[in-house]
Amino acid sequence: MRSRGSSNRLSNSGGSPFRSRISALLLAMFATMATVYVAGRMWQEAESRVYLIKELDRRTGQGHSSVSVSETLKIVTCKEQLKKLSAIQMDLAAAKQEGYVSKEHSGNDGTRSKKRLLGVIGIITTFGRKKNRDAIRKAWMQSGAALRKLEEEKGIVVRFVIGRSANRGDSLDREINDEHSQTNDFIILDDVEAPEERSKKIKLFFVRAVESWDAEFYVKVNDDVYVNIDALGAKLSAHLDTPRIYLGCMKSGEVFSDPTHKWHEPDWWKFGDGKS
Repeated sequence: MRSRGSSNRLSNSGGSPFRSRISALLLAMFATMATVYVAGRMWQEAESRVYLIKELDRRTGQGHSSVSVSETLKIVTCKEQLKKLSAIQMDLAAAKQEGYVSKEHSGNDGTRSKKRLLGVIGIITTFGRKKNRDAIRKAWMQSGAALRKLEEEKGIVVRFVIGRSANRGDSLDREINDEHSQTNDFIILDDVEAPEERSKKIKLFFVRAVESWDAEFYVKVNDDVYVNIDALGAKLSAHLDTPRIYLGCMKSGEVFSDPTHKWHEPDWWKFGDGKS
């Protein structure tokens, strides 16, 4: 009996250290695996952080950055929104150039109409032609309240078109400014008034007119032409349903290259030889 009890005690005392070693080994294995897992996650987060910071540096060109990952994501999102906004603004600008305008019009100078006009007439004039302008005002253009009534009742705006003197602010400019302050019927362009720039001047008039008024037609005449407003209005109204229409007379016949000729064309060579 005594010897059997001794044997049992020996076997019990020998098994306990063995189980302890197994438990410690398993615990060490679990700890190692947990350590590897946590280290791997931290390494992935560190790699992601480095990538985002490098991406931000590449986009902003600011070199080394110390912003957080969340701040980096916010900045990248903002930049994407700015790109979309820039694209929308470009589309809007392109639409305006194609002729699409807002239903409500407002202008700092009060020249933009709230309703669509029938036509805007630009009378091409220059310095030293005040007598011609006064004759036109008396004959068909009207002035003051009568000119405004023409705009309201017939939907036709009429303005003289002139540029600026090569010597800005000289007597020529002052005379036009004084005349305009009395009549308020000018479109004064910023470009220099010069005979050789006439084509450019006409083009700039059309640009200014489109920017200032929403109209069906834009008309150019010279300051020695007398217009029948009623007949012109009827002619334009007859073509309201015709899109992108051009009405007018293109020059035909001989091109005169002789500088002494009354109708001398300085750029005659652009049209071929002198007889075509």
